[in-house]
Amino acid sequence: MTTKPTEKRSRFEPEPMPRRDFLGLAALASMAAAFFVSMFGMLKLPKAAVSASPAKKFSVALPDALPVGEAFVPPGRSVAVFRDGEGVFAISTVCTHLGCIVKPNANGFECPCHGSGFSKDGSVTKGPAPKPLPWLKVSKGGSGFVIDEEATVKTGTKV
Repeated sequence: MTTKPTEKRSRFEPEPMPRRDFLGLAALASMAAAFFVSMFGMLKLPKAAVSASPAKKFSVALPDALPVGEAFVPPGRSVAVFRDGEGVFAISTVCTHLGCIVKPNANGFECPCHGSGFSKDGSVTKGPAPKPLPWLKVSKGGSGFVIDEEATVKTGTKV
């Protein structure tokens, strides 16, 4: 029987790692990574991930130069405010068909999504909208008017 001479290694050369040991260390490392990622996710839980929406009740000062019967749309709001001889009223500009924001025009409002038409008092002039635009609650407050987007009033109610 002949034996192979063993090769002498330098003491600075690392020993080769068996595959089983490498796989065990890789599994341990992936478990630690999953733990730290889940901890990061749990730390974010107490903070809400949604942005705050504007208050549904807000005040608005109508411009002095606003012509009678002309719509004033406050920036960032889905409301049209009107002034006429009888008072001030507000109409929601959310289409009753599928919730698009209607745009004011010379005859009233027009929905850019599906073509519904509304008169200046919110009544439907052209379908497919099933019902008129809702009138919103308006009250006097401070230097202007307070509009509540969550409260609807009977059509024709003015302040």
